[in-house]
Amino acid sequence: MCGIVGYIGEQQVPEILLKGLEKLEYRGYDSAGIAVAQETAADVYKEKGRIATLREAVDQTAAGTAGVGHTRWATHGAPSKTNAHPHQSTSGRFTLVHNGVIENFEELKAEYLPETALVSETDTEIIVQLMEHLAGELGDIPAAFRKTLSLLKGSYAIALLDSEDQDTIYVGKNKSPLLVGLAQDGNVVASDSMAMLHVTKEFVELMDQEAVIVTRDALTITNLEGEAVQRDSFIAELDESDTEKGTYAHFMLKEIDEQPFVIRNIIQKYQDENDDIKLDQEVRNALNEADRLYIIAAGTSYHAGLVGKELMEKVAGKPVEVHIASEFMYNMPLLSDNPLFIFISQSGETADCRGVLVNVKEQGYKSLTITNVPGSTLSREADFTLHTYAGPEIAVASTKAYTAQMAVLSILAMDGARATGSSEEFNAIHELSIAANAMETLCDQKNIMEQIARDYLFDAQSCFFIGRAFDYHVVLEGALKLKEISYIQAEGFAGGELKHGTIALIEDGTPVVALSTQEHVDANIRGNVQEVAARGANTCVISTEDTQKEGDEVVLPKVHNNLTPLASVVPMQLISYYAALHRGCDVDKPRNLAKSVTVE
Repeated sequence: MCGIVGYIGEQQVPEILLKGLEKLEYRGYDSAGIAVAQETAADVYKEKGRIATLREAVDQTAAGTAGVGHTRWATHGAPSKTNAHPHQSTSGRFTLVHNGVIENFEELKAEYLPETALVSETDTEIIVQLMEHLAGELGDIPAAFRKTLSLLKGSYAIALLDSEDQDTIYVGKNKSPLLVGLAQDGNVVASDSMAMLHVTKEFVELMDQEAVIVTRDALTITNLEGEAVQRDSFIAELDESDTEKGTYAHFMLKEIDEQPFVIRNIIQKYQDENDDIKLDQEVRNALNEADRLYIIAAGTSYHAGLVGKELMEKVAGKPVEVHIASEFMYNMPLLSDNPLFIFISQSGETADCRGVLVNVKEQGYKSLTITNVPGSTLSREADFTLHTYAGPEIAVASTKAYTAQMAVLSILAMDGARATGSSEEFNAIHELSIAANAMETLCDQKNIMEQIARDYLFDAQSCFFIGRAFDYHVVLEGALKLKEISYIQAEGFAGGELKHGTIALIEDGTPVVALSTQEHVDANIRGNVQEVAARGANTCVISTEDTQKEGDEVVLPKVHNNLTPLASVVPMQLISYYAALHRGCDVDKPRNLAKSVTVE
């Protein structure tokens, strides 16, 4: 992970690659590098940290007209110059960059490379070493490249240089996005078209398990059996009056796609030099000293708070209450002796939350704001603030702010667990990285989510979402997303509550989305699915690798059980987006809604 650029043509490549990588910085990364093709071996420059550091390290005399670049987010091996991409084979002939996770890299090492000494700790190096091994064995570089790709299990987007053929970049992908761009003076490779708009606006989309040969003036696409594939290019049209949206049709879709990179950014901000949680000591003290936490929020942030309650109680052993801000203002419950109030707000300007904050401050209680806007009213007036680092969220329907809030809450829960010595302690930093990868995989499955929206929701008047335990809180958010942008009457329910009244609304064709990520209640929610199906419902099941059954429409990649909400909400966001899109709704600006609710 995270971003790939490449260029082959008539221009000098170093600056083109560096500019491309700078365009990918929003994705989040911990190291970066470029490789420039030369006659004997590519010149490789890579550094831990920012692209600015890499730019300083690149030799000012570096020259060449073909090369690849990469921004990395560590999944195998700690962030370091050695583990940064590009990686080279032992002889230096092949140089490679890679996004994704190779699940069978240890098996490949044992079978094909038992005597090969590896330089890095990455799964990526296995690919380039395997390529060199098969090139020697087969004597045919395109065939060796296809064979290499065919042996990989997992997700990958790959760009490879061969120092004995400086007129070619070899490209392949599976479950990770990758494009080839067509320019007048050469061709480009990019995991995001935004990265190479300074070179071209014409791109060809690549599909899974395809091998592509990119030269200065042509590209050849084949499947892994070597059979040619034809595909038209498309023009990445930019709205000059709204360039922040880039090549996306809507801000909402862009912000859904940004979520994995937001999670990685949060990790960086809340991680110290020892890869441990970094948190202001005053915040830590306030959390640990409180006898009860009161989470105050509204809308999507309220749903994040419900997940936060589960995490705080299960992981940190701290009792938590979650309240809707507008209700709490006028109906305050009996409070504990030493409470800490946690206000969750994307904008930090939510009027109902501020009303509660003013009240509790007058009573002398401590307060913490979790927000995406650190200089906002709630941030200024609360005792403490934790920033979600999601970047500007333009679409009214919140997506990346919601998952960012849950990520910060998970870090807070993990930090609290250490203070209490909880047996439920887990490595939030590491597990959030895995969750980010899962989210990225799901973001790349838009075709599946779009088809579900077409099949289930195109003519729907209503839709029900059901789940249990953690999943119940997530389906509340799924229903909210659908109703606010598609105007379909949608409701989220605890699965067991269906038979207590709601099942009366089920009729032939009623869409019911069931979420099952929790093994201990999987049988229960499956039973609820059967109940509504027997009454004519059109059911769609979202499960995980641990709970999947034949026929499930979406199977989530495996993440830590405490972080399943980060992954499970992504399909619901995308399904809602496509439902609204195909019903002709204004996705970014749904009727009657505002991004920041600054009035009561």
